[in-house]
This record gives sequence, C-alpha cells and structure tokens, in this order.
Amino acid sequence: MAASCARAAASTPWRASTLRVPSSVHRAMLAAMLARSAPLLRKPNMPETTAPYSSSAFPTTPKFSYHIASSFIAKDRPYDPSTHVFHFNPYNRIQPPRHHRRPSSRPDSGHDAFFVSRVNDSGAVAFGVADGVGGWVDSGVDPADFSHGLCDYMAEVAYQHDPAESLPLTARRLMQKGYDAVCNDRSLHAGGSTACVAIAAPDGTLDVANLGDSGFLQLRLNAVNAYSEPQTHAFNTPFQLSLIPPRLAARMAAFGGAQLSDLPRDADVSQHYLRHGDVLILATDGALDNLFNQDILRVASRVMVSSGAWEMTKAGGVRVADSIDSLTRSPTPGSAADGRAEKAVTLQSSLATELVAVAKSASVNTKIDGPFAKEVQKYYPHEQWRGGKIDDICVVVAVVSEDSAGAKSKL
Repeated sequence: MAASCARAAASTPWRASTLRVPSSVHRAMLAAMLARSAPLLRKPNMPETTAPYSSSAFPTTPKFSYHIASSFIAKDRPYDPSTHVFHFNPYNRIQPPRHHRRPSSRPDSGHDAFFVSRVNDSGAVAFGVADGVGGWVDSGVDPADFSHGLCDYMAEVAYQHDPAESLPLTARRLMQKGYDAVCNDRSLHAGGSTACVAIAAPDGTLDVANLGDSGFLQLRLNAVNAYSEPQTHAFNTPFQLSLIPPRLAARMAAFGGAQLSDLPRDADVSQHYLRHGDVLILATDGALDNLFNQDILRVASRVMVSSGAWEMTKAGGVRVADSIDSLTRSPTPGSAADGRAEKAVTLQSSLATELVAVAKSASVNTKIDGPFAKEVQKYYPHEQWRGGKIDDICVVVAVVSEDSAGAKSKL
C-alpha cells in the first residue's frame, strides 16, 4: 500500500491554514507539537449501540422524514447563496455516489467537504461534514483530496449498505468504513481531516459521531436542545483522521515524537430522540469558530419564524406550524414561465445559506470577537487578536418532519 494510516506525529501538519494567527501563537503551537514525546491519554472506547434504524427493530409508526440541504464556500471565494447550495431528495432513484471525482467537479467548498446519502432503502439518511487539514499544503498535498474522498466513500458505503449484515451501520462504523476505504485508495497518498457524521432513522432516532472540531447542533422550538463539544489535543490542534506516507512516518520515527492515533473509535458518540420541527445542523469549524451556539440559534430562529415554520403562541412560546411540510418541498421542475426549472428555495436551503452567509460575514469582521478569538485570548492573553477567523465554511441542515397523523399539531 502506498501509504499507511497512523497517528500524525508531532511534526505532522495540523490546522496550519488559519489566517492572521499571531507569530507567538505559531511559535507556541510549534513548540508544543515538537516537544510532545509522551503518548497522549486516550479516552476509553465507547461501546457501539444497536443501530436505531434496523428494519426489524422498531414499529412502522411513527415515521420521520428528513429534508436536507447544504451550503458551503471556500475561504478565498465570494459567497453566492444561489449557487453555493446543494439540495437533497432521499426519495429520488439516484445513482450510487461517486468517488475519485476530479477537483473541478467538487463543490466550491475548499478543503471542507460534505455528503448526504440514503442508507439503502431503509428510510434512514446518512450525512456529514469533513474538514481537510490545511497544513498538508506545506508537504505538497491537497488537503481537499482526503476530506472529499472520505465523504464520497462514506456516501457510497451508506448507499450500498446491506441490512442483512451482522453489524448494524452506526455513525461511527460508517466513519470507520469510509476511513478504511481512504487508507486503501492508492490514488491518495497523504492527508488528514476532522469528521462529524450522523445517521437519522425513520423512527426519529439520531446517531452522531464527531471527531475533531467540526460539530453538531439540534435545535428545538427556539432552543439549543443538544450540541457536540470539540475534541482537541491543544489550541488549534483538533483530533483528526490521518493518512501518513511511509517515508514521512520513517522520518518522524527517526527524529522522535509521539504519533497521535486519532481513529474513528476515538470519536465522541451520542444518540438523540427527534421531534417534528427539529432542526439538525452539522458544520465545520469555519462556521463554529465564527458563530457561538446562540448565534446559530438566533439565525435559525429568524428563518424559521419569518418563513412561518415556527409560530409564536399567545403565551409567548413557540409551536411548529402546520405549514412546515410544504416549506420543505422543492418547486416542481419546469414550473417557470419559460419552461425551465425554478431555482429551488426550501426551508432547509434557506437555513443553510443564511447560516453560511452570517458565518462568512463574521469571519472577515475585525471588530466583533468570535469563538476562535475568545480561544486565542484564553490561551494567549497578551495577543491582540480581534474579530473572526477566515476559513472554509460548510453547513448541512436537516429539518425533521413526522409523517404520522396529528404530528403537525404537536408543540
């Protein structure tokens, strides 16, 4: 095999693509990585849980549907919400996801990548994001090759999953299968990536596996109901999957330094129960380093209320509107006056594009401190970092809809 999958050693590129990082921060990061000689403490392996979407494990009702869209933008590109958006319809008879895509055929998301796929015909949907480690550029490696390859393989594994397999497909197992495929891909020689993967089942259960500083939020009725915590070894040093060339691995062994074996089994795993009208958000650190959870909730709530998906009650609370299902449907192709398909604008695409637009704006704002600026000030209080962090941004949004009778009237 042309390359081996292992922990990135102390000299392995990390999140070196961050712009405007103060020189003392660079020096401190480099010193910490070069000085790392003892193995890092590992979290105990979390037990796998039974997949929540096994066709025989749950009753047929109630049944949930997931309306998913993604928006994205590379850090050095202007953002256009009408083109930097992806709509997913899990009920279309689509071809299996492709891998080995040329860079020109990838979304304009820079080193960030995403995927959405049916889990065979089970009614479950798998989706996720991955953030390629920009520091690999210094070694002549395109970080997007790893992140996009990982997502393409995970989409393929989910689409082709055989429900007769002895082991159910969990989010962490999907991440493992995608990672194994990347390691066995002879066209990929090196790279690394964070990953956040979710599988939403037709019975309304959600399985999430998060490795690194991408992340997940579950919003419910104008509140953050659940969210993931970032996994980092040190400041700006997230957990990450890595593909290390043998020559680089040998050089690291010769000059010392511990290998950081971040593997899918190191991912934080959580399960969640969903309700009609919930909003699920998976995002890379380009969004999460620039928007606090409450910022994300504020943006999502504005979209949900202005669209009519959430309604304010007389008592001052929030309820899911009866119209939410119609808001998630794409326009019928060919409905425009000239016979062409109209630009699809759905509730989920509005949420995704608005979140990316706000994150993009915050990333170039030099006056309002975002989460990354707060972290710099915490670890390096003498640094004068202000504002946001310029980075690639990718967001996947899923709106949850319960198909059972009377679901729309529930609070």
